[in-house]
This record gives sequence, C-alpha cells and structure tokens, in this order.
Amino acid sequence: MSAPENTLTLELKDGNVVIELLPDLAPLHVERIKALASEGFYDNTPFHRVIEGFMAQGGDPTGTGTGGSSHPDLPAEFSPPGKARFQRGTCGMARTNNPNSANSQFFIMFAPAPSLDGQYTIWGKVVEGIEVVDKIKRGQGPNGMVREPDRIKSARIGAAAAADAGPAAGVDSTPSADA
Repeated sequence: MSAPENTLTLELKDGNVVIELLPDLAPLHVERIKALASEGFYDNTPFHRVIEGFMAQGGDPTGTGTGGSSHPDLPAEFSPPGKARFQRGTCGMARTNNPNSANSQFFIMFAPAPSLDGQYTIWGKVVEGIEVVDKIKRGQGPNGMVREPDRIKSARIGAAAAADAGPAAGVDSTPSADA
C-alpha cells in the first residue's frame, strides 16, 4: 500500500473503495484528485455513466457527463503502452475528444480495456473494495447513462480518510497517564 497522502478512499453505499494514487505516472492528475477530494468536490456526486463489463464514470456534479470543476483543464499525461495498462481496478481520467481536456471526471475499470492504453491518463488503482465497485448501479443503452445513479458519499485523502473512520476496532484510543 502506498503512503497515506497517496491514498484516496471513496465511501459508497455498499462500502469503501481504497485507491492508490500514482503520482509517478500522472503527477498533475493526482494533484487535481487530491485537491478536489480535499475541497469536498466529489462528495455526493453520481456515477452517471456505468457500462457493464467496461467501467463506472463519475466526478461530474451535474450528472450529465458535461460538468466539471472550476479548475482549468489538465494536459494529457498518457502512459506509454506497456508502462501502465487499463486493467480491472485501474482509475483513469475522462476527457472529451481533446486529449488535454481532463478536469474532474474519472472512471474505474470493471475489466481490461487495451484500447484505452496510451489514450487516457491513468492516475490510480483500486487496492481495496473492488467488490464495492462491482455493485455500482449500471446504466441503460449504449452510452450507459444511469437513472437514479449511485453516489459517492465522500472522497477523502490519506489521514483524513483514516480520521473519518475513527479509531481501529479493539484499539484503546484513550491517552495513557504517561502521555
């Protein structure tokens, strides 16, 4: 597992998804994900486009697939094919036909998609909770738009996620008399 500052926890209706952020692959995109999570931007946003056997897309507060944050779009940070691949659990940034248009929308892969390799920025990978990702409500039709979509309850980086979870079960969090 990576350092806490490079860990994103998404709280979904069926549990938590822990994503290891990959700043060595996509430093600008990782910084954007961290900034948006810290601002609470992703809280209550929907997984508006979910395609069985492909991916779940979220990060658009409008739920239309056309929204984003107030931050400027990001330049592409595509990994050369072979260095990083779109596999089950890979997290990538959504964009328009313009390669330099990623902003806040992202997707989590249900299955490998080699056609995306070298075409979209990879910024993370699910390290815990892929079974929670599998339970995200699927969309309808070829574009996978979801009616009444599942939402991200909260998105937290590292220590903030651990603090939200409270003390570990079975651990006495009472300060000792020597402290």
